Amino acid sequence: MIYLGYFVKRAGYRIINMQNRLLIIILILLIAIPGISQDTFPEKSEIKKAKTASIIGVGDIMLGTDYPSRAFLPRNNDCNYLLNDVYEILNSADVTFGNLEGCFLDNGEVFKKCRDTTKCYVFKMPEKYAKSLSKAGFDILSLANNHAGDFGPKGLDKTKELLDSLDIKYAGIHSIPYSIFTKNGLKYGFCAFSPNYGNSSINNLEVSTNIIKQLDKLCDIIIVSFHGGAEGQEHEHVTRKQETYYGENRGNVYKFAHNAVDAGADIIFGHGPHVTRAIDLYKERFIIYSLGNFITYARFNISGVYGVSPIIKLTVDNKGKFLEGEIVSTFQTYEKGIQIDSLKRVIKKVQELTKADFPEINLDITNNGIIKYKNAL
Repeated sequence: MIYLGYFVKRAGYRIINMQNRLLIIILILLIAIPGISQDTFPEKSEIKKAKTASIIGVGDIMLGTDYPSRAFLPRNNDCNYLLNDVYEILNSADVTFGNLEGCFLDNGEVFKKCRDTTKCYVFKMPEKYAKSLSKAGFDILSLANNHAGDFGPKGLDKTKELLDSLDIKYAGIHSIPYSIFTKNGLKYGFCAFSPNYGNSSINNLEVSTNIIKQLDKLCDIIIVSFHGGAEGQEHEHVTRKQETYYGENRGNVYKFAHNAVDAGADIIFGHGPHVTRAIDLYKERFIIYSLGNFITYARFNISGVYGVSPIIKLTVDNKGKFLEGEIVSTFQTYEKGIQIDSLKRVIKKVQELTKADFPEINLDITNNGIIKYKNAL
């Protein structure tokens, strides 16, 4: 009581009525009661952060479109079999990413106008197909591409509504440039960019830098996606220059990716060329410049190099630094969907392209698809 009175007096407080005196007496008694201590009411501790994280990235996803004809839907109007071979793999990571080419919408008018609907490439997947992406373990999807807005605001709104209901995060459109979420105590930031109208621009480095820097202040690991670069087999190589295609400025993907890492990005997943491109490592941060066509049912060319693609599985530390990775080689057919490729064709392609385009990086890619530092045992 003597010490308590001393500190109360020193703090400038005066006990001026019986109520205040009674309150102090009660507090002293509570402290003195045996069995009651600070440990009885511990403060809520922070969730322990995982030391490492596993992250999967895949390329373009379009599960079948009912425009301009329902003939472009998978058999029995059921897309689930398209992913049967890879469900287990996709669900094996803490975070799984893909690029959603098109919208989910049952009824709506096409927003992209075409003179000849038989040659108009617009994609509208039935709404029920969204559940298959949740079943496959997708956590984040890019909407920054040239097909997410094919059916205008109605298609985008329905897509966002469905993804929200499935707790799949998305980003890349003006109204939602980024998403933040937490897994295993780690806070992730995700943002996406493209050269297309309505998207966060790959060609505006000031904007992309600002978005990534803001995420870097808030998050442990930042994943950046871009849809950029020229398309097709003739454009497999990263030129480190501005790329144009059909008169459209598709960005300098090398400059964009390195600038993104400088701003705070940890993992960069590229897509858009419809073929696989090389792997890069910059400041111990992982970059792949195109993940190709992952699962693209109908309306896409999937012959030859267009039909093989990697599943990239990375392990990073809790700051986003690359530790190791793996390429799972896949190919797709319209009859069976995506399948594991025993010939490992895309692994060979990534080895070839990476050796040609980025001979300076400190990475080895084994014939089994293991990605590791050159000096690793």
